[in-house]
Amino acid sequence: MHFAPDTEGALEFVVALGDTDPGASRSGRDELETLADLAALLAPIPFTGRIDADAAELRDVRQTRALLRRVWTLDRDDAVIEVNRILREARALPQLARHDVSDWHLHATVPEAPLGERMRVEAALALIDVIRSDEMGRLRICAADACTGLVLDLSRNGSKRFCSVRCGNRMNMIAFRERQAAEPTPEASRRARG
Repeated sequence: MHFAPDTEGALEFVVALGDTDPGASRSGRDELETLADLAALLAPIPFTGRIDADAAELRDVRQTRALLRRVWTLDRDDAVIEVNRILREARALPQLARHDVSDWHLHATVPEAPLGERMRVEAALALIDVIRSDEMGRLRICAADACTGLVLDLSRNGSKRFCSVRCGNRMNMIAFRERQAAEPTPEASRRARG
């Protein structure tokens, strides 16, 4: 599946944000508990505009994480309702922008808008493309046991099941061990024949 670069980037950020949740994070802890955690999340992302780096902003971003994790799992029609609500509440006005190393892409809030609001609106703009392409099925929760990581499936055939290679390997090892346990040992086979 191919989306515009800004759409893919926004969806990849939703995955990064969503995977700070304790059920999805590599550490097993809430990786968005502190201002330092928020700074670490934002470090590789070229977010422009206002960043307050205070407790109120952290709370808002944590609420944004919960909202976007929920929207990620909705069916297409329910996602439309949430996307429209996000855009309406932010009074979003989509505009083309070009800055830094980014070519023309969409912004729909002013740079002075709160960080959480800008995150929600960027995600909503990306979800518009997913919804219009009828590709909500490419947004999933990891199929691994005890993992709630977000899966963004951009593969050609839409078959990605796990949030990471680690989860895929873990589930493959479990399946292998189950098959091994189900196969009779050579000694058990000899006793059964003889």
